[in-house]
Amino acid sequence: MICVNVSAGVCLGEQDIHLFREGTHGRLYRKLGCIPGEGGARFVVWAPNAQAVSVVGEFNGWDRTSHPAAPRADSTGLWEVDVTGVGPGQAYKFAIRTREGHWIEKADPFARRAELPPATASLTWAPDEYVWGDGEWMASRAARNSLAAPMAVYEVHLGSWRRGPGGAMLGYREVAARLAEHVTRLGFTHVELLPLTEHPFYGSWGYQTTGYFAPTARYGSPTDLKAMVDTLHQAGIGVILDWVPSHFPTDGHGLAQFDGTHLFEHADPRQGFHPEWSSSIFNYGRNEVRAFLLSSGMYWLDEFHVDGLRVDAVASMLYLDYSRREGEWIPNRHGGRENLEAISFLRMLNEAVYRDHPGTQTIAEESTAWPMVSRPTYLGGLGFGMKWNMGWMHDTLHYMHEDPVHRRWHHGSLTFSLIYAFNENFMLPLSHDEVVHGKGSLLAKMPGDDWQQRANLRLLLGHMWMHPGKKLLFMGGEFGQRREWAHEGELDWHLLDDPRHAGLAHWVGDLNRLLRESPALHELDFDAAGFEWIDCNDAEASVLSYLRKSRDGRPLLVVANFTPVPRDNYLVGVPLPGFWRERLNSDATPYGGSGVGNQGGVEAVPIGAHGRYHALNLRLPPLALLVLEPAGEGA
Repeated sequence: MICVNVSAGVCLGEQDIHLFREGTHGRLYRKLGCIPGEGGARFVVWAPNAQAVSVVGEFNGWDRTSHPAAPRADSTGLWEVDVTGVGPGQAYKFAIRTREGHWIEKADPFARRAELPPATASLTWAPDEYVWGDGEWMASRAARNSLAAPMAVYEVHLGSWRRGPGGAMLGYREVAARLAEHVTRLGFTHVELLPLTEHPFYGSWGYQTTGYFAPTARYGSPTDLKAMVDTLHQAGIGVILDWVPSHFPTDGHGLAQFDGTHLFEHADPRQGFHPEWSSSIFNYGRNEVRAFLLSSGMYWLDEFHVDGLRVDAVASMLYLDYSRREGEWIPNRHGGRENLEAISFLRMLNEAVYRDHPGTQTIAEESTAWPMVSRPTYLGGLGFGMKWNMGWMHDTLHYMHEDPVHRRWHHGSLTFSLIYAFNENFMLPLSHDEVVHGKGSLLAKMPGDDWQQRANLRLLLGHMWMHPGKKLLFMGGEFGQRREWAHEGELDWHLLDDPRHAGLAHWVGDLNRLLRESPALHELDFDAAGFEWIDCNDAEASVLSYLRKSRDGRPLLVVANFTPVPRDNYLVGVPLPGFWRERLNSDATPYGGSGVGNQGGVEAVPIGAHGRYHALNLRLPPLALLVLEPAGEGA
């Protein structure tokens, strides 16, 4: 087909067709969907099993006879039609006649804009003229996003973080400055946004996606989202997007049975339907589907300057028997339960991301012991930059939920994570999943009276920040929201008027500041050389002591008392003589603590302890964590 209204640069050429068929085309969003041009637009859709296709919309009165599409002669299954007089922001869909002769209407899989739900049409778009102001960030982000950099991620559901008057949702631009101010004040390095891809059901939080190239219209336009990312970048804050290539909803206007057949998903429900989420599973063995997903992932990096993709539900992609009983799944060609096609796709995705955007990261939410998730593909890994440490999260929350009097019997739940801490590049998540569906807030999970609950939460967060690995905390946890998260409405911001909650936020801010300032807490997060136990066996007292170390060997000492009993004359062996300054104490009064501590620091005494020649005689505050550093020249 000769390009009439569209420039040659966006027409489908021979190379595009080859890459599309091969499943390696990573920029299909420039070639398929609604492509604006002079005097109108070209519409291109993949519907290989359709009898007929037309584009319907506001520009033709939704009349499917007005603009019939023609199939390309190259047997790609692509249909094309040029429509004159189409302007930006007009609603449209593809009308598709199935093999059985039924007409169905589908939203454009490559639409860059969508109607505000519950409306389901796609919207035409014009080339974005947004002028970015984040040049300084983009020039420096490779260092800011590196595995050796400090990373404390603030996880946000945009629609329930802040609301406007009367509970009205705030737009991308309205949220931007407020979010940047809050994150900056508390010292987080990045935000991670729950999926912003268009989704029909708000209560899915974005995890049931229909628009893989369309930012949800609930908060504004694609340009508005760019402005939000730009604002965050200019404030020195990285942006990670949650992205869901694992499954998609069965809504009639979406991808399911797109041309009347199981096009994007497997036809056999043992492969193509997710029993846990009642959604469809992508057919990763179909090359055109691989190219669709690859293009979606690259789109957010290309067009929105995001710094990383957190890939949702990776475990459900890797295992053919995920959430299935015997007989409800189909083994791979070798008789195993591994999804070989999904593995291949994930490796291709990660290779493409790090090739084209080397200053970014991909992060896997993977909840099993699958090996080498965050190892390079050339070594046999999946190629992610990082992996969520779900084991650490489950064990630690289980331990913290125990009454301190019983914690001595569960001491291994605290120490077990260090056995495997360096097998992967781990991110420690206290995410939205832990504060919904009756699980209660982080504060509500803690045992004891009100004071002890707050002390336990400060201790939990301190232990998390000192533990090897990058950090992720869901919104509300930073000031101890007491009620469980609800997506309708906003966080309980009035709690910050209470000194007890403000003190917890102060603690999180100081943890983040120490994380940024101290190379020992981030340079060797993924290297065993950055961690050294002093004593992991004091279960009787429920005390942990260990060192975090920088590349040059400079240590930080961490001592955590997981009981409400202050402990005087607690001897801790240290590697260096001299004065050790107390950098942080979660029991300090500004945080809401009782003020028990070591009056700013302790002089090491020449007494052997824990296999070292010097020791600190410490006073351990109740339910608290201490961080000390050597103050001498030779430290």
